Amino acid sequence: MKRLVEIIMSLIVMAATYALMHILLISDLFRWHISIPFYVPMGLAVFTGLIFYLILSSPVTELMLKSLFQTEEKLTKMNVKELALTTLGCVIGLVIANLIGVAFSGFGAIGTFIVVLLNILFGFLGIRVARRKKDEFNVKNLQRVIFPAFAQQEKVSVYGQPKILDTSVIIDGRILDLLQTGFIEGKIIIPNFVLEELRHIADSADGLKRNRGRRGLDILNEIQKQLTVPVEIKEFTTKQPMEVDSMLLKMAEGMDAFVVTNDYNLNKVAAFQGVRVLNINELANAIKPIVLPGEEMQVTIIKAGKEMGQGIAYLNDGTMIVVDGGNKFIGETKNVVVTSVLQTAAGRMIFTKMVAAAS
Repeated sequence: MKRLVEIIMSLIVMAATYALMHILLISDLFRWHISIPFYVPMGLAVFTGLIFYLILSSPVTELMLKSLFQTEEKLTKMNVKELALTTLGCVIGLVIANLIGVAFSGFGAIGTFIVVLLNILFGFLGIRVARRKKDEFNVKNLQRVIFPAFAQQEKVSVYGQPKILDTSVIIDGRILDLLQTGFIEGKIIIPNFVLEELRHIADSADGLKRNRGRRGLDILNEIQKQLTVPVEIKEFTTKQPMEVDSMLLKMAEGMDAFVVTNDYNLNKVAAFQGVRVLNINELANAIKPIVLPGEEMQVTIIKAGKEMGQGIAYLNDGTMIVVDGGNKFIGETKNVVVTSVLQTAAGRMIFTKMVAAAS
């Protein structure tokens, strides 16, 4: 490989020398009026090629091959987007260079040299600009600019498995905030029987139930209006009459979907049947701040506890704090020290003592 490259480079040097001698001597470019036999440029070209092959071809070839290997390594490390943008930048630079070079086309050899120099400069400049701007380039944004009508009809790509919402999690309302964060991926499924249950609750004679049902319907409307998450109301029926929770689990099992709920009992039944569940209460408990025994905090005691001498306080996230000896300080803000933390199905409970009593 190296020997072949050396021979090719020597031939190129030979051809370049002959071309240069032809321009300088035979064409009489500089009006020297010197008569030179035709075989003299050929002889000088062959002599120059041999000298180059014997003396310079080996180090020049090694340097060139090293540069080629380095370039190949850089190109291999590029991703497809970066490689495409680099090529595009080089092409644009070459086009601009040749458009400018048209003005120098009538200057002979000097004009040709200027055009070659412009191609090198603008090609390199195009590559540099494209590599620096690669992070700002977005294919979808370019499509929206060039094909706005196509962009409007473009469908949103949905990743992740479907998530089926049950009645309790819709009425709860936190699902809207959770979807806005983008932590839940996949299509949101609203079963027709869940929607019917919400409508039934919203038409209830009980004022509290009616308000909860209407809140659930409002949450569904906000999910459809505010979010880009695809929401689908899906029909599902069974041959035999079933409860809503049983139909929900059967539907999730058939679609290989997750059930999103905050119903503790539904969570247990789903785990028994092998249906995957996303429980918002479990998520809320998981992201509550961690407190350790011996840590001090400041709380406001708001009521007496079940046991004698206990007071009850709450953190901002609703975590219950049991203060031993806190019933005497209801309505006051006190410093307490954590003695233990109990995780229950209903949430986390923190047991504390008054700082003075702990010391």
